[in-house]
Amino acid sequence: MTEQEILQAFKTGVNKEKALSSLMDTYQQKLYWHIRRLVVNHEDANDVLQHVFIKVWKNLEKFRGESGIYTWMYRIASNESFTYLRKEKKRRSISIDNEDMDLGNQLKADQHFSANEMEWKLQVAMQKLPEKQKAVFSLRYYDEMPYSEISEVLETSEGALKASYHHAVKKIKQMLTED
Repeated sequence: MTEQEILQAFKTGVNKEKALSSLMDTYQQKLYWHIRRLVVNHEDANDVLQHVFIKVWKNLEKFRGESGIYTWMYRIASNESFTYLRKEKKRRSISIDNEDMDLGNQLKADQHFSANEMEWKLQVAMQKLPEKQKAVFSLRYYDEMPYSEISEVLETSEGALKASYHHAVKKIKQMLTED
C-alpha cells in the first residue's frame, strides 16, 4: 500500500488492519534497530516497538501529513525510547557510572555483539552519550538519514543537529582511542 492508501484506510476505517500491517512490514526492522541502538536490550527494544505501533494505530487517523509517515514514526520511536530510558533510570535509581557499566554488561551478554569487535566498542561508547547526541548519531551514522529528516524526527534545527552530531563523533572518537 502507498502512504496515501494507508492514510485513506485509517481515515475511513476500511482496511485499517491491512494498512497497519503494511506499515509494520515496511518499517518494523528499521524502527527496531533504531530503538535497539538507543535502549540496547533486545526485549526492551521489542517492548518499545510495540508501544510505537500502538501509538501509530491510535493516532494515524489524526496524522496531518506535514512530514512523511516514515519520519513521523521515527519521531514516535525516538520519543518512546527516550521515555523508556528515563523511566528505567528512575526505576533503577542508580548512578550514571553504574548505568554505564550495566549497559556495557548488557552489550557483552548480547549474542549480536562481540566484545572484540569495533561495533561493540562503538555501541558502548554510544551508550555514554547524552540522549539527544545518541539519537542524532544513530539516525545519521546508522540510518544515514539526512539532517533535514532528522530535524523533523527530533524537532530540532538542522544547525543544532549538526553541532550535536559533531560533538557526538568527537566524544566517540575520544572514547575509542582511550581503549
